[in-house]
Amino acid sequence: MKKFWQLCLTAILATFLLAACGTDDAKKDDNPTNGSQTEQAADATFPLKLTDSVGNEITLDKAPETIVSMMPSNTEILFALGLNEEIVGVSDYDDYPAEALEKEKIGGMEFNVEKIVALNPDIVFAHESGLGMGDEGLQQIRDAGINVFVVKNATNFDETYETIQTIGEATGKADEAEKIIENMKAKVAEVIAKTDKVKAKNMKRVFIETSDAPEIYAPGKNTFMQEILEMLSAENVITEEGWVMISPEEIVSQNPDVILVMYSYVPDIVESVKNRAGFASITAVKEDAVVQVDENKTSRTGPRLAEGLEEIAKAIYPELFGE
Repeated sequence: MKKFWQLCLTAILATFLLAACGTDDAKKDDNPTNGSQTEQAADATFPLKLTDSVGNEITLDKAPETIVSMMPSNTEILFALGLNEEIVGVSDYDDYPAEALEKEKIGGMEFNVEKIVALNPDIVFAHESGLGMGDEGLQQIRDAGINVFVVKNATNFDETYETIQTIGEATGKADEAEKIIENMKAKVAEVIAKTDKVKAKNMKRVFIETSDAPEIYAPGKNTFMQEILEMLSAENVITEEGWVMISPEEIVSQNPDVILVMYSYVPDIVESVKNRAGFASITAVKEDAVVQVDENKTSRTGPRLAEGLEEIAKAIYPELFGE
């Protein structure tokens, strides 16, 4: 089971690939003063036509009264929009907020079509990252006369904002979505304002691992985590493209200033990392800078992503946050 969760986490994280962008562009895009499509957001009027991430068009005659969510990030957005009563089903992986644990479970990557149809939702929010093995099941749900909206797999902060706005419009909660986005942008700007103080010569070198030995995976260039490190004026020790498997010996050779552990399926993982052969010589270990971060806050592209950014920033530069 632990191995299963490792593979699931790695698979979800590995979907966060994005086009390369410079640090300045990342910071500019996430500054709330720069404006975005959310500034023009207004209450959706029904009937409403929407086109999802795979080009399918749906028409909603009114705001949905019953909703099924098939992805934790979708679920967090829906709850943040105040749709607790409307949510009738969620995936097996949904654990936030606590109310999500009380909802009917519809399965995971292999979802239960019959249960979803029996719940008779006005709309099902699927997710682009779950396509492929789930295509046939989604079509069966459509054939049952149920609206299916495939949410785009957000690969950066801007796309996360767009996702929140879209789900807000689809549920008649555009104003609430705009407020969530504004709060997120304010938090991002606050965090970046602090890490902007870091000078190039003081920039910390960071290693992020998303699975334990013997198969240690880490994000490199053109990943969401690379964008986050650039936003925070930190350097990624991984210079290869995408997600790579790295040996403990190579981590020792890279000698990172900070090691971020982005998973929780291994008990006492921080101590385990520190005690790996040869790791005692790593700066991060010597300076007690091996830090476990919440993989949900830092990887789910929903309302808590800005909090995840702050958590990573504090782990890398605790002195900038009075910690």
